[in-house]
Amino acid sequence: MIRALTRFSTRNAWKVIALWAVLGVGLTLLSPMLMSRVTQSQSGDFLPASYDSAAALRIAEENFGIDPDATTVTVLVARTDGKALTPADEKRIGAEAAKLGQRRVEMPRMKDEPSFLLPDRSQTPKVAPAMVAPDRSFELLSAELTGNAGDDGVQKVYRAFRDATRAQFAEAGMRTGFTGGLAEAADSADDNRTATKVGGALVMGLIVLLNVLVFRSVLAAVLPLLAVAFIGGVAGGAVAGAASLTGLKLDASTPGLISVVLLGIGIDYLLFLLFRFREHLRARPEQPAREAAAEVAGRVGTAITSAALTIVAAFATLGVASFGQFRSLGPAIAVAVLVMLLGSLTLMPALLAACGRKIFWPSKSLRRQPREGAAARFGALVARRPAAMLLASVALLGALAAGTVGITMDYGQGGGSKTAAAATATEISRALPAGVSDPTSVYVTAAGGGPVDPGKLDGLSRALGKVEGVGQVGGTVLSPDARAARIDLYLTADTQSAKARELASGPVRAVVAANTPAGTSAHVGGTAAIFADISVAVDHDLTVVFPVAAALIALILLLLLRSLLAPLVLMLAVGLGFAATLGASTLVFQHLLDKPGVSFTLPLVLFLFVVALGTDYNILITDRIREEMEQPGPVRGAVARAVRHTTPAIATAGLVLAGSFATLATTPGSEQVAFALTLGILLSALVLSLVLVPAMAALLGRGLWWPLRTAPRHASAGAQAGTPDREPVPERLNA
Repeated sequence: MIRALTRFSTRNAWKVIALWAVLGVGLTLLSPMLMSRVTQSQSGDFLPASYDSAAALRIAEENFGIDPDATTVTVLVARTDGKALTPADEKRIGAEAAKLGQRRVEMPRMKDEPSFLLPDRSQTPKVAPAMVAPDRSFELLSAELTGNAGDDGVQKVYRAFRDATRAQFAEAGMRTGFTGGLAEAADSADDNRTATKVGGALVMGLIVLLNVLVFRSVLAAVLPLLAVAFIGGVAGGAVAGAASLTGLKLDASTPGLISVVLLGIGIDYLLFLLFRFREHLRARPEQPAREAAAEVAGRVGTAITSAALTIVAAFATLGVASFGQFRSLGPAIAVAVLVMLLGSLTLMPALLAACGRKIFWPSKSLRRQPREGAAARFGALVARRPAAMLLASVALLGALAAGTVGITMDYGQGGGSKTAAAATATEISRALPAGVSDPTSVYVTAAGGGPVDPGKLDGLSRALGKVEGVGQVGGTVLSPDARAARIDLYLTADTQSAKARELASGPVRAVVAANTPAGTSAHVGGTAAIFADISVAVDHDLTVVFPVAAALIALILLLLLRSLLAPLVLMLAVGLGFAATLGASTLVFQHLLDKPGVSFTLPLVLFLFVVALGTDYNILITDRIREEMEQPGPVRGAVARAVRHTTPAIATAGLVLAGSFATLATTPGSEQVAFALTLGILLSALVLSLVLVPAMAALLGRGLWWPLRTAPRHASAGAQAGTPDREPVPERLNA
């Protein structure tokens, strides 16, 4: 099937290219609108209904009419001269707040920007006074906007609201500050906009530079980017369409993560094809380029398909996760990778067939066999001294893996930010509890859905006020239908911090359980409680996803390699690589940088990305080793040839993919993920695939394919099968 697909694509090259170009451009333009319809706003919405904070969120929506898509901005208003607010000032602030609550905020657009490209987020915010600081140094306003804090359109509306509010109060001789999740997200985006653009430009430059250095061709340098852009556009549309049809809701960060993954693996797959295409043309100068493209795509397509299906299988296992953000991320990336696989088997072979030998212009390297270079010498070294190379690589990975001793998971989400929103939050916390702009709420309902008597909740309020870490307890608020009550708690810790999470999940819930009146039930909600439940859900998912993903990857390797021993070797290799990467991340962040620990999501993200994507390189080198072992000659000569021919492709692809992940460092809060994924891919490509796996193959010989026997074919049989002639094996490897 794979060969039939690649053969069809090379025979109808221009039609295939035109189809992908039309689909790619069209869906790229429509993706923002399509994605906006399938994204979800709040982290709590991703929790199963059985969790306490999820139950609280349902009560807030059903009984108090709280919009699940709402995001609150806290506005600080103070006098510019630093004096305490007077009654006249407070009256003026209330009047200005009323004006703001009646004014529609239009979403700014670029000149001549079609409205369908970005959904219109224009809206009228709900603005109301919240509270005055005890020392009357400032008053807080609550401004409610609708939409995901990570949505670009919502951030544009917030900036317009912020600027209008700032100007309006400035005329009254007052200064303003803004904080909250949306304010923090917008400020972080503004502060990191330059770094993001520079990071993206550097990755593009790295890809082009590496390809120019390797192929000495401008076309070969630019073509991968164009191909991945077309396929990526189609993949984005496919993910949005699949989510819409299945009712799956995505996190706002999912499209960006998909783009990074597709850029990395798409460039990888095209590089695999380009290197093998060049090698084939050198060995068969008389063969028509279209025929060569079909032959190469059919051969490499098998390895690419297996590599892509490994990624799909790994991420598809997230479908069994309890945390909805993981459960939606896995299938989304799986769909995107399947589209990239289809593009790799159709568009990429079509481009090779259409361009032919001109794809390497103006390089003249096709006219001659390359001289023995660093890759050949490296392959000879691995094959000549496999035991030493194996021990060296295991020692390096083992030393890094030792860093996992004493590892601590960090569930904290806040702290360390230097944005204007963070500065405003700090100013508020000097006079009021840190959680005043984001209360932790206790929701109480009566059994059978009857009315709630607020008088019976006084004991619960008093008990909550005695909890250490609760700075203030608000009054009991009844829902409009009197069937639910809410008690707001203002914690002294930042509600996104680990301290607040531990407080909400521990003492607060314990006090609620012990003091809830008979005949009623109570649930603790709010940011701190949600993060506490998310940590529990993630811990559960780690114990489920790891073994399921490992089993699926092993099964795919078993079917691909038709061996019991080879998949075991590869799984042990990637397992050691995973442990080494996690250990190195622990050493850097927990010990050297003195962080509370590594991010609680890092092990799962690292396992899926490094193990699944890193297996690509192992599949490529193993497939080539088996192909070389089918040729006449000693085993170590076959390993040396395999390493020689695959080293440039794997090294270049690994650097490109690592560079893609490195750009995540420009996203606030993603520094650990960026470091770990970058290091993990480099270890997978340069250590596991080019040293450890070939060294094991050289030591095990053809026994690597046990229980099947891989006997060398006769030279003529290899020629008849279309395998390029092999250069003579160095004498030192014939021993």
